Amino acid sequence: MDFNIEEVSAVEREIKVSVPAEEVGAALDATVALYKVQTPVKGFRKGKVPASVIQSKYKKQIINEATTDLINYQINEILNGESFVPVSKIDVDAKELVRGEDFNYVIKFEVVPEFDTPGYLGLSVEEERAEVAEDELKDVENRLLQSMAKIAPIEEDRPAKDGELASVTFSAEMDGEPIPGVQADNFDLPIGEGHSLEEFEEFVKTLKSGESGETDITFPEDFINTDLAGKTATMKVTVHAVKERKMPELTDEIVKQAGGFESVEKMREIVKQSYTANRKQLNKSAAQTKLISGIVKELDFPLPPSLMNDRLERMVADVITRAERSGKSFESLGKTMEELREEQRPVAEESVRTEIFLLTVAKREELEVQPQEVEGALYQIAQQTQQDLSSVKSYYEENNLIVPLKDRLLADKAAEFIYENADVTEIDPVKKDEE
Repeated sequence: MDFNIEEVSAVEREIKVSVPAEEVGAALDATVALYKVQTPVKGFRKGKVPASVIQSKYKKQIINEATTDLINYQINEILNGESFVPVSKIDVDAKELVRGEDFNYVIKFEVVPEFDTPGYLGLSVEEERAEVAEDELKDVENRLLQSMAKIAPIEEDRPAKDGELASVTFSAEMDGEPIPGVQADNFDLPIGEGHSLEEFEEFVKTLKSGESGETDITFPEDFINTDLAGKTATMKVTVHAVKERKMPELTDEIVKQAGGFESVEKMREIVKQSYTANRKQLNKSAAQTKLISGIVKELDFPLPPSLMNDRLERMVADVITRAERSGKSFESLGKTMEELREEQRPVAEESVRTEIFLLTVAKREELEVQPQEVEGALYQIAQQTQQDLSSVKSYYEENNLIVPLKDRLLADKAAEFIYENADVTEIDPVKKDEE
């Protein structure tokens, strides 16, 4: 086998391969030999079928398999001897093997561009200290007490106030016709907690127990039901009762019943530890992202087109999926598909550039991803998507997604390596009103 590598661009390679007739014959003979051993033919003992019979009976399959096996073997042999690694699917332009003839084919793929790697060790970065405010613990306590509260009608003859509940029956009409799905009977509506439209709650707060009324309400432009977004409907409401939550006292017995905690003190300790750990991870992630972004923004190198296009399409799909999950249609975004792509392009470019930089660092530092780490990542994906592990694994294998998954894990390791070797300064948390 002879081959010639051509640098089409900084990120594209084309390899022309020439295989002499002798190697072609050897590849075909090897496949025939396998068929003789593995394939039963009626009238012959297994393994004793003449080669001429095998070639006649399975000619097309033998040629296809021999061609594929030879190309795969030679691609691996060629790439193992080179410093670059394909970052895209390898395109093969080849015909089939013909005994007695030389075999020529071309492979094309994209590679990580070469660039001067900036210094990435010992850089300075600030990380906010993880703190949990007392009012956050109080919020947890209030939610716990709410879960144990008893609901009871109030005796006072007045409309509901914020923090109370109104037992309501309501429906909606538009142009005199009822709107399907916008109705409920004897529904306990929490007041002042943002569970329904503010206009609707404000109207309910004008009605006493036993009173009915109607009002026109305009649904917001981003309403979850896109058919109603921006439209005005007539809401008809009857208040059956005004109720209050009778909250228990915060005692050791209550926290045992509500969450299985040993005591109030232990509950506060566990909640604070959990909040602190989560905030620590979030603060570290934010600082790490800022550190890596600061390095990457100084880099300028061409991006592999297919890698860039794939990342862009996935980001666009993510935007549409998030919109649909929140009850919005693609049309409600008010953008064409091309406008959405252009909006996401800078984000996709930064994402690809960051990954290439981190994979370059991983290679330089000889970082590796173990098979069990890939298995663990697939397990997490299965848990998050509520699918069984074997289905997720099969999907990733069939769609050639295992390598991109390994690259993501490797990039994460490189980012962690850079951060572990950074000069991290802990700073006071930024207050919300200071942001």
